[in-house]
Amino acid sequence: MAKKQPETTKKPREKAFLVGVEIFGEEHILSLDDSLDELELLADTADLDVVGVLTQKMDKPSAGTFLGSGKVEELKMLVEDTEADVIIFDQELSPRHQRELERVFHDKIQVMDRTGLILDIFAQHAHTREGSLQVELAYYEYRLPRLTRAWTHLARQAGGGGGRAGSVGGVGLRGPGETQLEVDRRQIKRRIDILKKEIEKIREHRARHRQVRKKSKTPLVALVGYTNAGKSTLLNRLSKSDVYVANQLFATLDPTTRRINLPDKKVILLTDTVGFIQKLPTQLVAAFRATLEEITEADMLLHIIDVTHPNALEQMQAVMETLEEINAQHIPVINVLNKIDLLENRDPTQPLLPDIPEAVGISAVTGEGIEILMDKIDEFLYKTFVPISVKIPYTQGQLLSFFHENGQVDTIQYEEKVVHMKGRLPVRFLARYQEFLKDIQ
Repeated sequence: MAKKQPETTKKPREKAFLVGVEIFGEEHILSLDDSLDELELLADTADLDVVGVLTQKMDKPSAGTFLGSGKVEELKMLVEDTEADVIIFDQELSPRHQRELERVFHDKIQVMDRTGLILDIFAQHAHTREGSLQVELAYYEYRLPRLTRAWTHLARQAGGGGGRAGSVGGVGLRGPGETQLEVDRRQIKRRIDILKKEIEKIREHRARHRQVRKKSKTPLVALVGYTNAGKSTLLNRLSKSDVYVANQLFATLDPTTRRINLPDKKVILLTDTVGFIQKLPTQLVAAFRATLEEITEADMLLHIIDVTHPNALEQMQAVMETLEEINAQHIPVINVLNKIDLLENRDPTQPLLPDIPEAVGISAVTGEGIEILMDKIDEFLYKTFVPISVKIPYTQGQLLSFFHENGQVDTIQYEEKVVHMKGRLPVRFLARYQEFLKDIQ
């Protein structure tokens, strides 16, 4: 008789206490309550149980502990009562704020902010070498100015891998003192240099692949959207693949590209990238530059929006702001309202979101609206020509030839260093001329 395998007991989840502050005069996409609700979802994704929330409205953060002295004392009592292990601030804490708060709690309670929490989630969800390198770089650049004597000694070499912030890339806790701190700083700076070189190699590799794709004239369509909007589910539906999907924030980080057939047998490449979120850490945007360039080089974007979410319009705004931050705001966009199968009492004669009436409504789960979406993609890529005016240097002869071969040239002027061309191009080729674009009418 086979021996019964002993049951493995799951490690208890740590307890998190959330802190949100509303600074008078500051504007954010989400309200304080909605932002804290999102922070709770992030904490759950990081395998934390939220045991309490503290809020404060103030004119400006305290120079030392961010919160006012009275609120700090209240926080200490609440943390003690709830036996919280981690305090998470919804705002990004300065290095000084974090150090002062750690002193208040005598390094017994970990203090982190939204940025640190997102980095922690990314560390858990990066499964490829590329993703691990990018997360590790973001973590080190975030952590370096925050090193204290309680955050020293690089215990092991990196590679992503998860754990609470402080273990990403191998930074352990509890070091011996100031001398070790300086050693650690030098080690981290060296590691940052190595990571940047490795990521640059990835970037160059991607650039070579993009050049091959451009020669083949196969359009690249990038899925963008707020985290958990359903991008990976849509990719699976359109490509009949099995990209990992979970009902949680940042379930997938690593880019995935699939070949998709349009209704008339034309082929496109559809790529899924990391989801966006409000207050997306600048370190992550910088570290994921090689991946996000897949978006900036796309011929068209499908902006996936969770139409069932109460903050759908605010989430859409956050995505558009991130696209602007990575210089992708010029790329043509189709807005796709996902999860319509979850809506009740839908009126098919009315737009799902009045502020974006031209959007396509779909369900990536049931397939409703997919045929309409595919027809719209085909029309956008192959039937829509846009007016364009460009000044192309003589050294870019291939772009001049490409315009003649694939567009409609209305006027052409040969100037001293550039050729000024006006005409019309298929929308899928617009991104190729972004650097030389003068105006679009």
